[in-house]
Amino acid sequence: MTSPLLFEPLTLRSVTFPNRVWLAPMCQYSAVDGVPGDWHLVNLGARAQGGFGLVVAEASAVVPEGRITPQDTGIWSQEQTEAWGRVVDFVHSQGARAGIQLAHAGRKASTFRPWSEQRGSVPTDDGGWETVGPSDEAFPGYSAPREMTVAEIQAVPGAFADAAVRAHEAGFDVVEIHAAHGYLLHQFLSPLSNRRTDGYGGSLEARSRLLVEVTDAVRAEWPADKPLFVRVSATDWLPDGLSVDDVAQVSKVLGEHGVDLVDVSTGGNAPAQIPVGPGYQVPAARDVRGVAGIPVSAVGLITEPAQAEQVLADGSADAVMLGREALRDPHWPLRAAHELGVPVEDARWQPQYVRGAWV
Repeated sequence: MTSPLLFEPLTLRSVTFPNRVWLAPMCQYSAVDGVPGDWHLVNLGARAQGGFGLVVAEASAVVPEGRITPQDTGIWSQEQTEAWGRVVDFVHSQGARAGIQLAHAGRKASTFRPWSEQRGSVPTDDGGWETVGPSDEAFPGYSAPREMTVAEIQAVPGAFADAAVRAHEAGFDVVEIHAAHGYLLHQFLSPLSNRRTDGYGGSLEARSRLLVEVTDAVRAEWPADKPLFVRVSATDWLPDGLSVDDVAQVSKVLGEHGVDLVDVSTGGNAPAQIPVGPGYQVPAARDVRGVAGIPVSAVGLITEPAQAEQVLADGSADAVMLGREALRDPHWPLRAAHELGVPVEDARWQPQYVRGAWV
């Protein structure tokens, strides 16, 4: 019997992922001063136990003011680096690879976490801070950011590069640059939020300039034998926003600058009517893959093993990322292996759990 593609290994540079079922980065809003703690160890460790081939830690700010909420994780300090190392060590002990998403929230920073009774931007008196963006246009419901100076923009690549150095020190196998979901690098990419008239605004090439500079800076510091990912929002789902064609072209450039995989999502930079349904973002991943000519991952209401297998079989993506489904079922890859008839030894059942593989 042919082995399911979901459980075929994938090698990027010198890193081999044991399967193609990966955990998408999902913020937990549970850190103190950016330092991951026991919650992060157990949350990510459980998914490594559950058979995910790559476990990607949440959006972690490269500078304090880049946090989405005051409770976000960061990777700008030595204390954070050492705390992440503890998480990485456990993930590795379960046979999984470990990744981290490097992020700056831009105009969507300094907000209350989702389960807070309050909404919108956190006032400075309550621990919030001034936000920045490519322009001074606010995300609806949030405080208006201050438009960044050219000098401030030019400091961003160095902050991402420094974070990549710390990620390597912590032992991560992959870093992913977050350029999606309405955060800073997406804000520069999208004409909906970037009204600049200098070299960082206007044409698609100019709007993507900061992302390319960040990519170059990270690639220069991130070891040559380790893969670099970028997460993109392939469309803003609005007529005047980013299109899939735009992002596919940018992704092709990123591949030429040393990016090994594009993690394709959509939306997040402005309110829009999104036709949410099973696999609703997979077509965008397929289109980006066709133009960029490098591997991509697909995400978005991928919930069933047969559905995930079909995404790979169709050539729409090289791996699948699970988000909300992984919150509901931290052992989804083991369930998928059981349903698809994958031998126990190929599915990374931990000995404590192997009885779950028996009929």
